[in-house]
Parts: sequence; structure tokens; C-alpha cells
Amino acid sequence: MALTDPNGEDNMDKQTQIELEAAAFRTLLAHLDKRKDAQNIDLMNLAGFCRNCLSKWYLAAAEEQGVEMNYDQARERVYGMPYDEWKAKYQQEATPEQKAAFEKSHKHD
Repeated sequence: MALTDPNGEDNMDKQTQIELEAAAFRTLLAHLDKRKDAQNIDLMNLAGFCRNCLSKWYLAAAEEQGVEMNYDQARERVYGMPYDEWKAKYQQEATPEQKAAFEKSHKHD
């Protein structure tokens, strides 16, 4: 299926778009789960978002759909386990260099 017709119009049906976006999101979560060595501060420094950001976006989407959920539940979806458990097992103390890079990259936020 072509995404656009000869006139440049998007011709993907909404359900297909939703399914593709959901599959991409699940793949992203699986990738992050495999890369627990990629610390949130590294993600923030390089990409401007982290697992906590994804959790907040997930929670906002749930709220838009009228799904009852709290931040801890959203984080558990993203982290694949309760956040406190993930933090104890995988989170490392940020280095001074990581903290400095974070401050520099978020100076204008």
C-alpha cells in the first residue's frame, strides 16, 4: 500500500496508522528494555527525552482516552516493572559529566 497517492494525499486508513504506530511503540519499549545500560540521563542528553518522558506521554494518552491510570502505572508499562525495582536494579548515579551535559542541554527549557 502506498502512503500517498499521485496528488501527495495520505491514503493510509486511520486503523492501519494506529496499528503501525502501536507496533513501533512496542518495538521502542522492547529496545529500551534490552538496553538497560542506556541511562535516562544519557537519553535526555542525546535525544531530549527518556523513559520517564515516555511514561508521561503514555499517561497523557490514557487520560485523553478516559482510561484511569496513574503515573506509577504508566511507568510500569514503559519500564516493564515497577519503577523502584528498575531503579534499584539498573539506574546508576549520574557522573559529573552527564550532569553538566544535562544542565547545558536543558538551559533553555
